[in-house]
Amino acid sequence: MARPGIDYQALFGVTPSPCMVLGPDLVLADVNEAACRVTGRTREDLLGRYLFDAFPENPADPDADGVRNLHASLHRVLRSKEPDTMAPMKYDIPVGDRPGVFEERWWSAINTPVLGRDGQVEWIIHRGEDVTSFILSHPRPREGRALSDVEAMEVELYARTRELKRLNEELRQAHARERQIAVTLQEAMLHSPHLARHQDIAVRYLPAAGSLNVCGDWYEVVDLPANRFAVAVGDVVGHGLEAAAVMGMLRSALSAVVRAVERPASALDVLGLYARDVEGALATTVVQAVVDPHARRIVYSCAGHPPPVLLHPDGTCHLLDQATDPPLGARPEPVPRLQADLPYSPGDTLVLYTDGLIERRGEDIDAGLQRLTDALACLARHNPGRLADALLAHLGVSSGARDDIALIVLRL
Repeated sequence: MARPGIDYQALFGVTPSPCMVLGPDLVLADVNEAACRVTGRTREDLLGRYLFDAFPENPADPDADGVRNLHASLHRVLRSKEPDTMAPMKYDIPVGDRPGVFEERWWSAINTPVLGRDGQVEWIIHRGEDVTSFILSHPRPREGRALSDVEAMEVELYARTRELKRLNEELRQAHARERQIAVTLQEAMLHSPHLARHQDIAVRYLPAAGSLNVCGDWYEVVDLPANRFAVAVGDVVGHGLEAAAVMGMLRSALSAVVRAVERPASALDVLGLYARDVEGALATTVVQAVVDPHARRIVYSCAGHPPPVLLHPDGTCHLLDQATDPPLGARPEPVPRLQADLPYSPGDTLVLYTDGLIERRGEDIDAGLQRLTDALACLARHNPGRLADALLAHLGVSSGARDDIALIVLRL
């Protein structure tokens, strides 16, 4: 319980360790004086900015991995709701008064979650100690010069710290071996080779809170002839390895079919026939969309899936709900599926998702759709990656929901 009369904001401000407070959307909510001093930035410059916009990757360093490592650590915290200690890492920072110039920096960081009353991560405290001078000066004695006793102790302490961190990491991996195997399996099944060609597409995958970290939700991006491309999300009934196995088969089948047929509806017709021979595949929901940048049109078909959203730069939203049919295998006899198309304008954003993003127990789906479009209206100007993170945070599912979530955000 907080002690009356203590100004905790003032205490945070003068804490000697550099600290930043992030929301689940990874936007900077507060920074202390030490963080400003060590980064050479002001609070006014940092507050309200997406962390990786404020501190981007050094474009001059082809081996830079600081953004990837820190992003992974922060998302581990969101998923596990436990602190994550990072090994010393190189993360160069921009020089404030010299645009495009970066300064080499090394950091020892720990990310700590602050849980709200609902048990979800409300804030993350990022503490990063600048260890640049130590890393760059130890242990590299000049030729023929022995280390002093103090230098030797520092090197030994650093070596022991690294060894302890390594052992702790191995212990954590040992305790989480089953989960890691599941993650590897899921990543292999969700591998989308064409995704790397689309810098304006962001994808997110979150298993149900407390699950094994595998699920039946999926996303896919496939390049097609004539400069078109297809995007899809789907949701197999159930959770765990069985649902993931079915997901892998259906995803692979749809990925192959959409390359061979012109119409998304026809692709879902074929997938529905295939699903009848796959145990556990019936009642799967899918939405398949084909984007034609030349004609600036989206053609889509839904099999029992929540409607995608076309978000305009002014924040208005259009639900793609004109071609919705029952889930796979729901009809006794196959019936050709509906298909619809609509135009888009450059700068629009297409959002596809699975029902875990919007559905809440005991609530009508229309309430979830309204919550989704209200959130998107506030985020229309964000780039796809930031929009995806901010959307998950806005809807309170950054650290997982009761159901699995797959999400695609595409800037058109």
